[in-house]
Amino acid sequence: MHQNTRNYLIVTAGYWAFTITDGAIRMLVVLYFYLLGYSPFEVAMLFLFYEVFGIITNAVGGWLGARIGLNLTMHIGMALQVLALAMLTVPDPWLSVPYVMAAQALSGIAKDLNKMSAKATVKSLTGTSPEAGGDTRLFKYVAVLTGSKNALKGVGFFVGAALLETIGFRGALWVLAGTLLLVLIVTALLLPAGVGKMKQKPGFSQVFANTPAINWLAAARFFLFGARDVWFVVALPVFLKTVLGWSFMQVGGFMAAWVIGYGFVQATAPGLVRRGRAGRGPGGGAARLWSLVLAGIPAGIAMALWHAPTLDWAPGPVLVVGLILFGVVFAINSAVHSYLILAYADADKVALNVGFYYMANAGGRLAGTVLSGLVYQLQGLEGCLWWSTGFVLMAFLLSLRLPELPAHTPAAAAAAEIT
Repeated sequence: MHQNTRNYLIVTAGYWAFTITDGAIRMLVVLYFYLLGYSPFEVAMLFLFYEVFGIITNAVGGWLGARIGLNLTMHIGMALQVLALAMLTVPDPWLSVPYVMAAQALSGIAKDLNKMSAKATVKSLTGTSPEAGGDTRLFKYVAVLTGSKNALKGVGFFVGAALLETIGFRGALWVLAGTLLLVLIVTALLLPAGVGKMKQKPGFSQVFANTPAINWLAAARFFLFGARDVWFVVALPVFLKTVLGWSFMQVGGFMAAWVIGYGFVQATAPGLVRRGRAGRGPGGGAARLWSLVLAGIPAGIAMALWHAPTLDWAPGPVLVVGLILFGVVFAINSAVHSYLILAYADADKVALNVGFYYMANAGGRLAGTVLSGLVYQLQGLEGCLWWSTGFVLMAFLLSLRLPELPAHTPAAAAAAEIT
């Protein structure tokens, strides 16, 4: 096996293990603290610092990875997740809102350090030489890594619920922490040192991208993920529970299945996105096309829910079918974005560029999380869907400035392999 392929598989396995714990800890916190008597708003607030520190981590993480190496930042992320899990094993009287928010802040830092490191490492390991064959696999590699991550986060929802039911809250936390610690040790021993480290140490001012294409892509990413979370984080589970009368298991099962399906589509995106003229792969045109397709879906769901009583439609099936369509098209959008950030990034600045890009991603999640609760309270689920439509249209407008990849570049050669 080629050394780079071996290292890619190690990074992917470590990322998978981390992702399962990330999904599991979210489900554990939501279910357990609801059982402790926390209100839905208080439960949502537990994740506020998770998103806030994600923005900060992505700003600093790319800079840190460029200075000390991506494998080291990945392992720092794993260690912080182990610590966050251990923090929640204290007795119930200690589990105040500020304390749990602090633990979730650590988990948010850990998650974004791990994600930035794993995705930027793909660029470093595939290389930039077409003769080496690395860039011809770039889109497929990042699509598989990203898609499998999202699918396994859904698996993590199931794992967290199952562990909570079988061995309890603290037993589940210790199992997850011990497993991730073992993965940390194994990957630290197997991976080479210095992956992604820049030859010249970058100053902190280089955190902010000076490439116009990356700036426009990051802005579009902000609104793309805000469009998802404005209905997904708070509005959807509350609507399914309180309006449709679903059980907790039904709500959790549907959301987990949605995330798994979303990840599957994202992993298969290279077979869904076709190459353009002159051998060009997915560039600005693909981002514009798929964002425009996506914008019509939440608008369609909102109109269908509005007219459902008149047409004698049951709102449950309308919502489920609409959200499945949203998940498919959103996954393709996300996969194209994830490819473009690596294609636009300079090889020696990939950690910085990816960190900046995911800082915008975390900002979009934070905005979507806050708006999800606020808009649902004021305007209901239909209002959230119209806000989602507006966010996607903003992503489309920002994508108008995204360039195509020239046909002769190695990055375009990677995209041209898509069939």
